[in-house]
Amino acid sequence: MAICDRDRHEIFASRLLLGLSLAVCFLLLPAAAPAQGSGRIAFESNRSGLYQVYVMNVDGSAQTMLTRQSQNFDPAWSPGGKQLAFESDRDNRRTSEIYTMNANGTRQRRLTTSPAPDRNPAWSPNGKTIAFQSNRTGNYEIYVMNTNGSAQRKLTSKAADDSDPAWSPDGRKIAFDSNRDGNYEIYVMNADGTNQIRLTTNRARDVNPTWSPDAKKIAFESDRDGNNEIYVMNATGSRQTNLTSNAARDSDPTWSPLGRIIAFVSDRDGNAEIYVMNADGSKQTRLTNHPAVDLVPNFWQLPRR
Repeated sequence: MAICDRDRHEIFASRLLLGLSLAVCFLLLPAAAPAQGSGRIAFESNRSGLYQVYVMNVDGSAQTMLTRQSQNFDPAWSPGGKQLAFESDRDNRRTSEIYTMNANGTRQRRLTTSPAPDRNPAWSPNGKTIAFQSNRTGNYEIYVMNTNGSAQRKLTSKAADDSDPAWSPDGRKIAFDSNRDGNYEIYVMNADGTNQIRLTTNRARDVNPTWSPDAKKIAFESDRDGNNEIYVMNATGSRQTNLTSNAARDSDPTWSPLGRIIAFVSDRDGNAEIYVMNADGSKQTRLTNHPAVDLVPNFWQLPRR
């Protein structure tokens, strides 16, 4: 999302202009046969007039609203699928904080209490830590905290915006985007903030990284061809390859748990909808069809063994 400090209405106008945020994993293509496991998809939608967190089955059925207070965004499942982290402006309409709740919407609990915006929660693979971004020091930096909100600590410290943390499957690294070198690029660092390395180098805006389940590749979005498209590269930054190519805005890719499918958002049919495609970019298929804006789906992750 790579956002600056502005009110939520401006943030979502920016999302629609720059590519519409989404963090999602799917187990199947709609045209392919049965889902390769069970789970649910969490997402945000403004179909009620305000942005709220919803859940649905992997085939799009049983869509259920979980939040009702103020506006709520960016749901992220815990690894076992029992909880969701999300952000909400319910306690301060001018900013947002990180919350958690049970998968059925009960026991909504506030984790952060900063006067500055705290956004984009990402649950670590072992379920013990949540990464997020905050501009409590004047610009967006990557933070981590325990899942009860304790031990909040900053991992990045630059005179720039560092955003969109994404854990590697083994929990040892965090990918993120940053404009520290003049424009947004993809970086990776150790989970403790050390060894920050730039992976992309061009004049375009590269944001929203997401790891493949085998940790060998990172998908991301870029406007290097004039509008937002989905790209994939090796985890070292090599072999950057375009997966989508159309006049619409394609954004926020996320891998399925088995790595065969990439989900993303596109406005190619007139409004922001969720699509899926094979990991090589083939069989791009529309999954949602709703006049409202549906964003930030996130697939229930199977427990790590």
